[in-house]
Amino acid sequence: MRITITDVHKRYSDVVALDGPSFDIPSGSTFGVLGTNGAGKTTLFGLLVGHDTPDSGRIEVGGVDVEQAGHRVRERVAFLPEHAGFPPAMTGREVLSVHARIRGITGRERSIAEALETVGLTDAADRTVSSYSNGMGRRLGLASALLGEPPVLVLDEPTAGLDPRGVATFHQIIERIDRETNTTVVLSSHVLAEVERLCDSVAILEDGVLRAAGSVDELRTAGGEHVTVTVRPSTGQERTQLREAARQYGDVTETDGELTVTCERGAAFEFCGGLESDSVDHFEVHEPGLDAAFHEALATGDAGTGANSDTGTDPDSNADTDNDSGTSTDSDETATVDTPEVSA
Repeated sequence: MRITITDVHKRYSDVVALDGPSFDIPSGSTFGVLGTNGAGKTTLFGLLVGHDTPDSGRIEVGGVDVEQAGHRVRERVAFLPEHAGFPPAMTGREVLSVHARIRGITGRERSIAEALETVGLTDAADRTVSSYSNGMGRRLGLASALLGEPPVLVLDEPTAGLDPRGVATFHQIIERIDRETNTTVVLSSHVLAEVERLCDSVAILEDGVLRAAGSVDELRTAGGEHVTVTVRPSTGQERTQLREAARQYGDVTETDGELTVTCERGAAFEFCGGLESDSVDHFEVHEPGLDAAFHEALATGDAGTGANSDTGTDPDSNADTDNDSGTSTDSDETATVDTPEVSA
């Protein structure tokens, strides 16, 4: 289901949270929203799921105006906030049963079973939430959002505070949803490598302004044309010869017996094509990642040439109600919340 965000503005008193971002999210894609603290990510998600309304502008989900649709938007959009808690005395299955009844989902038992299977909690479904790990609690939140097979899934910092194994498991679930369904997934994250792995396209926000948007591949290219080639020569003599040869293609540095060549893509392919197998122990080619595009987009914004910053304003960097706190946010997944903030 396609999402269209058009010139959205949101202000809280004298704080500008969103300053006119406009971009499209293709149907069936996995889309990442990146930004520094206070960029407006959580504010945007709140508007997208109908928890708040914009001061001006328009957000459409499947051609339906979210503001006009009111609570009906929850039939299309499921939301997993960064902090979702469940009563610790209830079992995972009971939590999902309550959510399914509240939302009027038909075929509840089948829907619950499918959601549990998708997030890998079938065997733990009848254990109390108090016995769940942080990662299991996060997966239970995702299962709740998945009830009823929503066409749009919005995830706010879904892996914040998880250990490496929990992050890997969550990534596998998102990749499965992308592979096996036509669900449009929108997620925010501070972890650039996570977005690069999971997402087809990305929007980069800063101070409520859209700084860049496009496919991950497009933004990688925008981040720079240079690549680095790291070569470990097989002998000292080979190192001397390779160093001289490499200088024809780009800048060369040497660390711990390895040569690093920074050059344009075409030169990198030419250099690597000329390497002889008996002259090197190994070599690696590294292309610019999303981190380069992210920092380039923010630098462009600082220079006053943001993607849609036509107002000339410079909102306060804390102009958001986000509770973004980095890649290792502590969260209590078993905190009691009568009705976790999951809309569907």
